[in-house]
Amino acid sequence: ECLTIETSEDGTVRLLCSEERYRNFWHSYFDLSEDYSHFLQAVPSSDGYLTQAARRSSGIRILRQDPWEVLVSFVISQQKNIPAIKRSVELLSRRYGEPLGEGVYAFPAPEALAKVPEEELLACSLGYRAKYIRSVALTVAEGKANLVTFESMEDEALLSALMQFYGVGIKVAHCVMLFGFHRMSAFPRDVWINRVLQTEYPDGFPLERYEGFAGVIQQYMFYYARTCGDDGETASANCKPSIFPVKGVKAATKRIG
Repeated sequence: ECLTIETSEDGTVRLLCSEERYRNFWHSYFDLSEDYSHFLQAVPSSDGYLTQAARRSSGIRILRQDPWEVLVSFVISQQKNIPAIKRSVELLSRRYGEPLGEGVYAFPAPEALAKVPEEELLACSLGYRAKYIRSVALTVAEGKANLVTFESMEDEALLSALMQFYGVGIKVAHCVMLFGFHRMSAFPRDVWINRVLQTEYPDGFPLERYEGFAGVIQQYMFYYARTCGDDGETASANCKPSIFPVKGVKAATKRIG
């Protein structure tokens, strides 16, 4: 399904969908029922870096995305930059996904990718990840792993189950937990987060303070480091976020009908 989003000059965001579709799908997808102000308030003023990061990233929400698409996308993401990841996902979708109209394609189903030889997958700029994608697709398509049943697993069991997939290590597994299964206790550590932890928290980061929503804190740190920092240096106070205010989204969508 496609969604068109418009942003007005005053920063208000409008989702071009019916009120019914907004209530039944997009409201949940954007996690608009969750009050993220509690997460912001949990950051102590004594933590200057995280206070600034949270303030600059306050519109961020953890989307409720499809676990299958997230799993494959993060397997692709290994040792790739964001434009390269988007390119590979687009190629897979165009070649093996169902057309949605106007040149847009759905992400391919496990059964579709399982039929594709590894040699063909290599043409989607996957490199060594092609064998991982084919293995993951076969595992799911043949019923050896049921992502639906993963939903009910406890966090530790889910982490273990995800790491059974060929090509999935602990970082990718934590990413899939956070973005595919909405486990907000997951705290993925990539090069950006490790850089922040080493630079800003050389004596250790108090992860236990953010039990149950560490993934949200991770996103504040990640966004701030990527858009406001400079090679691990303390971010500039002049950096301005591009994340929209959540209240603007909700108000705008209510005017759609």
